[in-house]
Amino acid sequence: MVDHLSVSQHPTPNTQYPIPAHVAIIMDGNGRWARGQGLDRLEGHWEGYRTLKRIVYAADELGIRYLTVFGFSSENWRRPANEVGGLMELMLAAMRAEIEELIENGIRVRVSGRLHELPADLRESFEDAMWRTEDNTRLTFHLAINYGGRAEIVDAVREIADKVKRGELDPDDIAESDIGCHLYAPEIPDPDLLIRTAGEMRISNFLLWETAYSEIWVTETPWPAFTREHLQQAISAYQSRTRKFGAVVE
Repeated sequence: MVDHLSVSQHPTPNTQYPIPAHVAIIMDGNGRWARGQGLDRLEGHWEGYRTLKRIVYAADELGIRYLTVFGFSSENWRRPANEVGGLMELMLAAMRAEIEELIENGIRVRVSGRLHELPADLRESFEDAMWRTEDNTRLTFHLAINYGGRAEIVDAVREIADKVKRGELDPDDIAESDIGCHLYAPEIPDPDLLIRTAGEMRISNFLLWETAYSEIWVTETPWPAFTREHLQQAISAYQSRTRKFGAVVE
């Protein structure tokens, strides 16, 4: 579903219907937004960071329990070196700037992906944030960094194959739950709602296993211009749908 309506034309979430426990977001359009403003692409990423901060606290206030965002994909290394370097610096600066406020507000930080491939200082900053917030009980803010859905499944299969090799698991006994518990963040439930900004109609290798039955909501709005009101629109659309999970629901 692509959103072609203005913010004022969309209702706010109905408190009589369930709020999605887990919302995942593909934050697209930073570069296009920057070009439209006559700015450098990195300026778009910095504005996207400011948007993300607002949405994290909006999600918490709305009662969402888990918020997963696609921060840096395993394919993003193909971008120009100056942009990749700028993104690494942005993520490091943002994590250092926000950690105390996240702790004060009871937000739990979780980071998933092939973190061992990141610069050491950035990896250490993420590890420190996860350690310092692990006992927080409000929203879980889940960052997918150096993440790819196919890579996640490959890594899970490797771990399962190792168990088979050691004689700890019979191949005939492998079930979906075995795949699920070897993914990067098995303690986080599958997304109820997947949001994509900037109008693109694809999943882009994001949470391929976990979004099998997620409701999808797409808006033409680029990520830097995304607001709490857009998040409310997405939740309202989610609440209007009937989730079937392959069954027939009257």
